[in-house]
Amino acid sequence: MNTTESTSPLLQPAGPLRGLRVIELAGIGPGPFAAMLLSDMGADVVRIDRPGAGVRPPFDVVSRGRRVVEIDLRSPGGAQQALTLLERADALLEGFRPGVMERLGLGPAAVWQRNPRLVYGRMTGWGQDGPLAATAGHDIDYIALSGALATLGPAGAPPLPPMNLVGDYGGGSLYLVMGMLAALLEARSSGLGQVVDAAVLDGSASLLALYAGRVVRGDWLRERGANMLDGAPHYYRCYETADGRFMAVGAIEPQFYATLCERLGIDPASMPQQDRARWAHHADRLAALFRTATQAEWITRFEGSDACVSPVLPMDEAAGHPHVAHRRSYTTVDGVLQPNAAPRFSRSGQAVQGPPPATLSTPDDILAHWA
Repeated sequence: MNTTESTSPLLQPAGPLRGLRVIELAGIGPGPFAAMLLSDMGADVVRIDRPGAGVRPPFDVVSRGRRVVEIDLRSPGGAQQALTLLERADALLEGFRPGVMERLGLGPAAVWQRNPRLVYGRMTGWGQDGPLAATAGHDIDYIALSGALATLGPAGAPPLPPMNLVGDYGGGSLYLVMGMLAALLEARSSGLGQVVDAAVLDGSASLLALYAGRVVRGDWLRERGANMLDGAPHYYRCYETADGRFMAVGAIEPQFYATLCERLGIDPASMPQQDRARWAHHADRLAALFRTATQAEWITRFEGSDACVSPVLPMDEAAGHPHVAHRRSYTTVDGVLQPNAAPRFSRSGQAVQGPPPATLSTPDDILAHWA
């Protein structure tokens, strides 16, 4: 398997964010993933965790590439220790419910008294205000209320949660990172930080922009499994192979659809692409055809073509695919296969800085490093 191997100590930063100092308050879900992305782009991320919870095993991939200190923020001196670190930091990531940081003495106003340039990232499901701001929730709840979940899943069945990729990571982490970078850029000219209020609700709603327009235009139906990109057409879905595996078909454009038919030995005229009334019939025809050969045989048949057909692979097999291996989309750190740093930067580079922290740092260690 052509993946890079790294067992180097923590903090060998590479990437355009090298020199950026980030404090992450330990949490779950989108906050830690956002911190991982910033670390992968070169930021020096220090996690503040509660006593007894700081070190992480090698398989806790989302915790990779940062140092960790343990501080009891509810103790008399805990908030002061955190403020001392925040005086030297460029950014803070926190994911508590609204009001918690203020009660700890670590709200934006208190931090800006010490460090007015600090960008204060707040990651929540519902946002910092509104009727639900103080209530509990999880990824599935946020994408349900945003409108995203209603679009996901097969026809005639309940909506299907897409793990936490659309909500926590897509609508949460990625929007938090984008907002933090924008605010950090603005702080260069203004000299002032600001709050980045990143809510999974808002981000997952934002991801629906294309479909909002298509609904208005009338070419996107509200029903699941009835539209071009939700598995309804025969040319955009997955098919089982003879060995119980799957091939993904995404031949949307007419020229790619023609290539698909040619590789399958089908006359395109016998299977009109945009005859919506016959999509289900055509899908049954393709399903029967794909079950006549193994996944490996279909890979060979479609290799090098523009049919937009790919094998559906689990992560460990995906890492060994020739193209994925060439791109080094996966790497191995301390024996754990995991996604590599992304995106790529032509001059400054990018890299996983190291495994999850297996040892603790102290606040004094961090301050000495940041001196």
